[in-house]
Amino acid sequence: MKPNLYLQDIFDLFDAVQKCKIFEDQKVMADAIPLSPISEINQYFNTEKDQSGFDLKDFILRHFDFDQPAPAISRAQTLPIDEHIEKLWDELTRTADVEKGTLLKLPKPYLVPGGRFNEFFYWDSYFVMLGLQVSGRIEMMENIVENCASLINEFGFVPNASRTYFLSRSQPPYFSLMLDLLAESTNDKTVYARYFDSLEKEYEFWMDGAAELENGNQYRHVLKTKAGAFLNRYFDDENKPRPESYMIDMEDAEMSQNPEFYRNIRAACESGWDFSSRWFADGNSIRTIEILNLAQVDLNCLLWHLENTLAKASELQNFEEKKNNYRKKAEARKMAIDQYFWSEGDKIYKDYNIKSESQTSSEHIATLYPLFLKLANQEQAKAVSETIKDKFLKVGGLMTTTQDSGQQWDAPNAWAPYQWLGYLAMKNYGFEALAEDIKNNWCTNVERIYRNTGKLMEKYNAIDIQSIAGGGEYPNQDGFGWTNGVYIQLKKNK
Repeated sequence: MKPNLYLQDIFDLFDAVQKCKIFEDQKVMADAIPLSPISEINQYFNTEKDQSGFDLKDFILRHFDFDQPAPAISRAQTLPIDEHIEKLWDELTRTADVEKGTLLKLPKPYLVPGGRFNEFFYWDSYFVMLGLQVSGRIEMMENIVENCASLINEFGFVPNASRTYFLSRSQPPYFSLMLDLLAESTNDKTVYARYFDSLEKEYEFWMDGAAELENGNQYRHVLKTKAGAFLNRYFDDENKPRPESYMIDMEDAEMSQNPEFYRNIRAACESGWDFSSRWFADGNSIRTIEILNLAQVDLNCLLWHLENTLAKASELQNFEEKKNNYRKKAEARKMAIDQYFWSEGDKIYKDYNIKSESQTSSEHIATLYPLFLKLANQEQAKAVSETIKDKFLKVGGLMTTTQDSGQQWDAPNAWAPYQWLGYLAMKNYGFEALAEDIKNNWCTNVERIYRNTGKLMEKYNAIDIQSIAGGGEYPNQDGFGWTNGVYIQLKKNK
């Protein structure tokens, strides 16, 4: 792993700035760009900090530039939503030819989500690609894949996002699905051979330590049940506050009894669900977060897809031994998904707690993954479709959970990725009417908010469709990459 030398080297200064809460959003300092060598800035700081009248904020503004997001995009007149999205693709495009502060260098231009997120994000980019496909922007789709491959080749995985402080974790592994989308868009299956080494490296990252793992134990991202089945969990290599949410983490940790509280918080960020009652032992408070004890249905379905893709890519290249090996792994994982995540009583897929050897109580929208990837049988799919209709589908789209905890990945919020997963999941099993309801409810909500605000938002309120969605550590952001992508992809599908 590439060490986060920049933030380590200015730790005393960084710690002081964050503890003084100079910036309302602590991500601002985490993304700051030094205007001179760090050694010089540290020397100035150590010399000046104890002097009478020292102003820390003034010091920071003199010695750092700030990679601030562009202000909320406004136009003289409200364009039709599809025209607005076409303009946003260009306005959200960035390049990173050199490393700046914590920003990593990338070989190709890329799209940022928007708002405070002014860097390349991993799983967001798959849902952005759905929209780029509709817009015919194949070159940018190729750029996204190439950037992911470059990160995998340099670090062994795609980081959460392209910042040095994200190098201790990844995000939901969508690279193999990106290749499917690119192959579909270009009618070129050679992408699987071209990126075969990257696929294998990413798989090795998620399965690191599996060969030595004993039954009933876990190491990094891998769990091995007492019965000998391999499952995966979200994980982070570091157990300390996140630079981008430094004081939030420290204040929450003071109230937690968990010695690995910070690692649990970071692992939840790797899941993309930061944060949700899905991860809380008591179903309510972030201070009881226990994601490290859980194997997640979404992650294991995505890793099944990666194994299946590796088998397919091996076959295309006549790698017979590898094909058989990956096919065997995919088949074993499919059985494990059914055994450990399917709840016959609740008619839904749930996460599995390795400590208690039982499923968690949380009802959440990640139950869609086995249907999205066609791993469920028809009876299971029908049961899930009924649960989706009864508990998750609201007038403004699909909620993420049935629990309203005040966290942003809980009720009543509806997020773009799960509208697409829900739509395709229902289509896969012939539930056409429900698929259309999911599509229409959410798209109508997006259009309503756009008419009222001129913005495309990070998330939406599925219940109170007159309001802007809230919850979580920061205000709802506009831009917004995956909303743009999912919206125009859904509108294209009839």
